[in-house]
Amino acid sequence: MVSLSGMQHNDRGRAPVTKAELFLGFLKIGLLGFGGVGPWVRHVIVEERRWLTDREFAEILGAGQILPGPNTTNAAVFIGDRFQGLPGVLACLLGMMAMPLVIVTSLAVVYDRLASVPEVNAGLTGAAAAAAGLVLGTALKMIRNIRPGPAAWLVITLGFAAVAVFRWPLVPVVIGLVLVAIGLAMLRRPA
Repeated sequence: MVSLSGMQHNDRGRAPVTKAELFLGFLKIGLLGFGGVGPWVRHVIVEERRWLTDREFAEILGAGQILPGPNTTNAAVFIGDRFQGLPGVLACLLGMMAMPLVIVTSLAVVYDRLASVPEVNAGLTGAAAAAAGLVLGTALKMIRNIRPGPAAWLVITLGFAAVAVFRWPLVPVVIGLVLVAIGLAMLRRPA
């Protein structure tokens, strides 16, 4: 693989992922993931294309989560850089953004004409519920495949309680959980 450093390497003997493959993979993600690409990113990257393992994907998604901007866009940057450097980053971003831009622009024109129709509002409510279900389903798949240890379960439980139960703001919760995870990792490291 190629990174911004210019070094070529290839994890576990996998064939290099080309710029065209990155573009087409993320084009598919952008097209299928309308309303939320998170579940589709994992499906295409891990299950379908096998570019990354679940653990590698979780690490990239986790890093993308703590950086500014959408986590899936951040993940696209990491993945593009990992396989093809800066050209790979551009291929991933262009692929992921192209179809949503076309679709959203088209739907905005249609919605402007149909916004007052009750059935349209009911359909949007149903789509929002489906998107929430996809995010939850993806999280459960990742947990099943990664098999987190006790420390990870503690971080997961704290995160869920802080955001879902206590409704604390996400940014301070993420910062706090990163610090807790680092502390737990340091405790587990042999002296």
